[in-house]
Amino acid sequence: CRDSEGELHLFGTKWRDNECYDCSCSKDGIECCTSFATPVGYDREKCISIFNKETCIYRVLEKDDFSKECPVHSWV
Repeated sequence: CRDSEGELHLFGTKWRDNECYDCSCSKDGIECCTSFATPVGYDREKCISIFNKETCIYRVLEKDDFSKECPVHSWV
């Protein structure tokens, strides 16, 4: 299988790409899905979600004070 970066992968292999997707290669081709949950249930007026590509994790922080995390009630 050749991924979107042009790298070849053997059948039966799995990897995480630079966009935080978990991928696998089979004789049917490449299949990828997100490795992270996206916050959807939080106060969007007071808070902002920030994605860290190094850790593949979203953090939801107060817009006025990034040292304070906001509660998240649902993720997808």
